Amino acid sequence: MSAIRLLVLGAVRQHGRAHGYQVRNDLEFWGAHEWSHAKPGSIYHALKQMAKQGLMRAHDVAPSTAGGPPRTEYELTAAGEEEYLKLLRDALLRHDQKIDELTAGVGFIVDLPRAEAIALLKERVAALEEWRAEVTRNWSPPQDSPGEWGHIGEIMKFWVHSADSGAEWTRGLIERLEGGAYVMAGEGERPVDVLPDGAPNPYAQSPAPDDAGRGPGC
Repeated sequence: MSAIRLLVLGAVRQHGRAHGYQVRNDLEFWGAHEWSHAKPGSIYHALKQMAKQGLMRAHDVAPSTAGGPPRTEYELTAAGEEEYLKLLRDALLRHDQKIDELTAGVGFIVDLPRAEAIALLKERVAALEEWRAEVTRNWSPPQDSPGEWGHIGEIMKFWVHSADSGAEWTRGLIERLEGGAYVMAGEGERPVDVLPDGAPNPYAQSPAPDDAGRGPGC
């Protein structure tokens, strides 16, 4: 899967309708440009590609007062909603995904019902435990000669450590969710972590572009 698809779909979904700079602003506000490939070019490309694929509906709004092209706002289609939830579930379930995919999934976990999120995370723990067992079955250096594997043994140690720490973190999140943390889907109103339109973003990578500085359809 692609973290940028999940991030862009989720950001648009939170607004209902959003233009490219709103999506970029939100993702920078969340720090996604630091831990993923959510850069301006990839964000605008993802919006246009997913519109072509029928996952989003594009709406041209009034042209800018500066004489630029109409600003395009996007909203998820039914297919886009289905794709978003599929990517979100996959991000939380898989034990072998990239860190940006897991991070994006955790960022939108509240969009799932509590019971479903917990069930997915429990499956993730089981997969991590199975993977750890597989690694250790194939890596059993003799007790009397622990250095026999040489520096390759460091790879095995890293894998085991990753499995253990990943499972520990996931169990902690499960415990917090089971204890009632966060407002999950279907549980009532919750704050939406987006910047109001026009609000300054302290984490922005560059000043907000004026209408003339935008690319077509952004």
